[in-house]
Parts: sequence; C-alpha cells; structure tokens
Amino acid sequence: MTIRAAGKLCWFLLQVGLNVGLYFFTVAFVPAQKKRLARARWLHMAATRHLKIFGYSAQLSGAIPKKGFLVSNHLSYFDILALGATTPAVFVSKADVRRWPLFGWLSSLAGTVFIERERRSHVGAVNREIESALAEGALVVVFPEGTSSNGETILPFRSSLLEPALRGGHSISTAWVHYELPGGDAKQEVCYWGDHSFFPHLLNLLGKKSVRGTIRFGSFERTTDDRKELAGQLQAAVEKLKTGN
Repeated sequence: MTIRAAGKLCWFLLQVGLNVGLYFFTVAFVPAQKKRLARARWLHMAATRHLKIFGYSAQLSGAIPKKGFLVSNHLSYFDILALGATTPAVFVSKADVRRWPLFGWLSSLAGTVFIERERRSHVGAVNREIESALAEGALVVVFPEGTSSNGETILPFRSSLLEPALRGGHSISTAWVHYELPGGDAKQEVCYWGDHSFFPHLLNLLGKKSVRGTIRFGSFERTTDDRKELAGQLQAAVEKLKTGN
C-alpha cells in the first residue's frame, strides 16, 4: 500500500463515520413514507464528500434528471458515487454488492434495491420496489447490462427490470458514463469487472491522484409497449450518447 493510498483510506474511513452521523440526523427519524427520498438525498451528500477523496472531477452534458427512470451503462461501483453525487437517486444493484465490506453496508443505508438475478421469482418483487420508488417521486437508476464492463462496448441490455418503465407514465432518461485516469488505466483501475476483488481494487484506486469522469444525459421517448424492444431502443440511445451524437 502506498503512502497516498494509506492516507486516503484513513480519510475514506473518517468520511464514513461522518456520513453515518449525517444519516442519523437526516434520515433516521424521517417518516417511513418519506424515507426513500431522504436516503437518496443522503447518498447525494455522502457521495459528493467521498468523491473528493479520489480527486474526482466530471464533465457533464445534457439535462440532469431529477425523477423517473434512468438507464445507464455500468463500469464500476464508482458509478454509484459518480451518478449519486450528480443527482439524488435510488439505485438497483446485484445482491452481491450487499456482501461487500463497508460499501455494501453503505449501499444498504442509501436505500439500494438489491436483486438476486439468479432467482427469477425475485425480479417481480424488485420491479414492485422500483414502481414504489417511482411513485414517490424518486429517480431510479437501473443498469440493464446486468454486470459491469471495461466500457469498450455496451453489453446487451436485459429487459427484466424495464417493466416499470412501461407503466405509470414516468419519464425515462438515459446516461453514458466514462472515466479517465491520469497516469493509469481506467479500464482496469476504475472499471470493476472480470476477476477483480473489491478491496484490492479500491486500495489501488485510492493510490491514484485523480479520476476524471464524463457523464452524458439524454431524454428518451418510449414508442413501444414491448419490453424487449424497449431494451434494444434504450441500448441504442446509450450507444448514441457514447458516440457524442
């Protein structure tokens, strides 16, 4: 572990303590019907604080959504910090994240909706949670690729979590996320995929001086009631953002 990584790890843990205290005062005593939005706002504040540790800066374009359904490509656990700091949101994530040291616990505090993809019966329950969050006025972020990648290509979008986008008349937005790592390889050291292990990956990233992000947002008009067709259209929309068109 480098001196920089060690120092930033201490800073990271200090921020965890401060943000847990912030959670106590801003979320813990909020009425149940308002707690989901309060958690999203807490994550927004906590992510903003944590990104300073990584020396993160972002170039943003497009209208930043405040509510509705947001579909994005997926590169890393870092996406939750980057998108969460940009706008308060409720995230949908694979259940494995809940078991990650520290990050899983913080994700739970943030109100993340966890899905066990290997259990088909669990998809219905997750979609009901998404619909509930949308009805409360939250922005819900879904990563339809189903896993993270190095960003070279956008993986095929799965349709299982897009059912709520077909109902309720909620707005739909798209996002494309990209990272650059001065003096490093963002595809390996920011993107989290393949056989990476969480804590060694995090320590290595903390040892870097800075991370640069690009997030492009786009609006989306639904023209189909078919879930699989919608998945294809959304993937095409994200790919268009990637090319800058």
